[in-house]
Amino acid sequence: MPSQRLQGENEILLTPWSDFPVEDTGPFAPPDEEKWDFVLVSDIHEVGSEKEIKRKKFLDELSKKGFTIKKIEDKKLFYGVRAPKQIFRKYQWLLRNPDSRLQNSDVHHDIPVTTRIRIVNFILQNTVTPDLEKLHDLMKKKVFEATFPLHENEEVSEFLKEKWARWRDIFCHQPIEKIRCYFGEKVALYFAWLGWYTYLLGIAAVVGLVVFVAGITVFNSSQVSKEICEASNTIMCPLCDQKCPFWLLSDTCTYAKVTHMIDNEGTVLFAMFMAIWATVFLELWKRQRATVVTDWDLYRWDEEEEELAMELINNLQHEPRQYQHSYFRSTIILLLVLLMIAVLIGIAHALVIYRVVATALFTQSTFEFLREQANTMAVMTGAVLHYITIVIMTKVNRRVALYLCDLEKPRTFSQRENNFTVKIFTFQFFTNFSSLIYIAFFLGRINGHPGNYVRIAGKWRLEECHPSGCITDLFIQMAIIMLLKQTISNVMEYLIPWITYKLRKKQQRPKKRSMMLGEEEEAEDPCKTQWLSNYQLNEVNIFSLFDEFLEMVIQYSFTTIFVAAFPLAPLLAFCNNLFEIHLDAIKMMRLHRRMVPRKAKDIGIWLQVLEAIGILAVIGNGLVIAITSDFIPVQVYKYTYSPCMTENSTGVDCSTGYINHSLSVFRIQDFEPYTKVPEMLPDFVRHEIKECRYRDYRNADDYSYTVQFWHIFAARLAFLILFEHVALCVKLIAAWYIPDVPQSVKNQFLDRKHSNLRKELSMMEYSTEV
Repeated sequence: MPSQRLQGENEILLTPWSDFPVEDTGPFAPPDEEKWDFVLVSDIHEVGSEKEIKRKKFLDELSKKGFTIKKIEDKKLFYGVRAPKQIFRKYQWLLRNPDSRLQNSDVHHDIPVTTRIRIVNFILQNTVTPDLEKLHDLMKKKVFEATFPLHENEEVSEFLKEKWARWRDIFCHQPIEKIRCYFGEKVALYFAWLGWYTYLLGIAAVVGLVVFVAGITVFNSSQVSKEICEASNTIMCPLCDQKCPFWLLSDTCTYAKVTHMIDNEGTVLFAMFMAIWATVFLELWKRQRATVVTDWDLYRWDEEEEELAMELINNLQHEPRQYQHSYFRSTIILLLVLLMIAVLIGIAHALVIYRVVATALFTQSTFEFLREQANTMAVMTGAVLHYITIVIMTKVNRRVALYLCDLEKPRTFSQRENNFTVKIFTFQFFTNFSSLIYIAFFLGRINGHPGNYVRIAGKWRLEECHPSGCITDLFIQMAIIMLLKQTISNVMEYLIPWITYKLRKKQQRPKKRSMMLGEEEEAEDPCKTQWLSNYQLNEVNIFSLFDEFLEMVIQYSFTTIFVAAFPLAPLLAFCNNLFEIHLDAIKMMRLHRRMVPRKAKDIGIWLQVLEAIGILAVIGNGLVIAITSDFIPVQVYKYTYSPCMTENSTGVDCSTGYINHSLSVFRIQDFEPYTKVPEMLPDFVRHEIKECRYRDYRNADDYSYTVQFWHIFAARLAFLILFEHVALCVKLIAAWYIPDVPQSVKNQFLDRKHSNLRKELSMMEYSTEV
């Protein structure tokens, strides 16, 4: 049993004297001897209770490893732990740069605080008690309540608080190097990526705003919109079966103008631009990342090697866990993932059913406004309901993804994080985009036609598109979801930690001892004040930074995949990110406990996720233009059926007559028995209305598809193939044209290798001469 030495009243040191470094026992301790690597918090348990015994066993194991432990009692028990210096010397020796082994044998320089915290956290998490329990197990059993590194009152932290984690610095440059020194490379790379993304997003936001403003300028000049506004004699078929009247096409004049403000030639160019922008952004980020990582000397850093080194430092007898793969387990995981995706698609179907039922109910409302705007109200309330499902399913998706990761039994934490990232992003993608995919590609295309509608449960018929197209529905859905995500979600993201921090601070004020008459007040231990103030902050976990990444990647998906329908998406994302950067900074510095720093040389698997989104953006925007937009039908009409082609007329707009051409005729006598023939319009006599119009390309006699339908179908398919191949080729050319690593970085490595080889050769020749 090793000897025990008390430092002060509550400080414990339990280690063999012969193994302990001289610097830690000298009488003149350096100032950093009062700094503590980690703090463990526990409730005050009864003496002899099971929890008290387990806590003592864990602390004894730390003491055997040479840890210094200081105990402070308040409403909770606080244990400050400080690792012995030989642990960090072992780390430096094992992971020193191979290129410098011959030139520099002295590795006893100071280790960064972030590395120190990371090593201590690893040892704490992997220390095993005689009962074969780790810290994670003890926290589950409430032996310990919390464990965290401390926010230090030092120059770097004060600078970050004053110059970064403030709303007034929203347009200031980010101090990435200082962020790295305080939070580690992983957090620094996140903010470097987010800053770079926001910077380039500004360019996309300007272009999107120009396209949108250009659309506003044609608000009243579009020939298609003019025809809808002037179609005062075009009687449209009723929008529901029971109480909906016939209606005039001209009644939707404003809706048509809004649609053509979004759906114009500029949209096609902007979609192509965003496909190129996504590629250029990623390629430029790779260059930026290469420069940053080189400055940090992390190019040759190996995460697996570092983990093995820390395992050996913690336990010299440790044997590495071997790589394993089970086809049976992988098959089960795949089936469960597919099942979850099916559930998410089912939720999207439920939203579709809601819209159908809501439309039917709104059309039967006693309020005239609801009856007239039934479709729009169904779209808007459906979008709000979609946002609520996103909030709820985000929590469900997290639990399911974690459960699947546990089934996989990944070898390392890094592998577990990658597996979790892929699963949670897949689930979140379907949660966020299933409803949008339905609106973009299925709404109004699978609903049948008058006399033969597709119905849900044989009762409610599916929605129809407006005669001017479905793209406005997609625009409304995206606008509502993005605005809600960027307002409510961000407000809650800030308010909940702020309110929680204030409540914890109020509840956990240190208790004051009653003073006797004439007794002098004792000076309070500065450690106690610091530990209490850190404990009052909000808890962080291993997924705190992951949540920020996921939020931004989902936003990136909204910004790129359906941007053809919502050119303002980059502008909203840009404005959001200006606040997001400093919101995250304030949370990390002022509202949350200090994150355990993690080393990294890139943003990990998120880069592959972003590249996949870039490909989905090309496919998605191509489908929106080819299927959702009226761009292709209008172009087919202009160059095949318009007066410009059939009559060689040059003095008229070539889209003249398009609306009449895109509407089919339905005979009222062919209504289904279930459909109640609606009331007539005031200005028309009942027996005069024999037919109504609806949006489709069908023959008037047997309601089969016309030749024009197949022409447009072929044109849509041809455009989709052409657009996607051109966009993908441009992406590949951009990726080739912009090197991933700048020439300056390559030259720096070249010079370094040359210098090292020259030194080694010189040393060999010198040793030969001697």
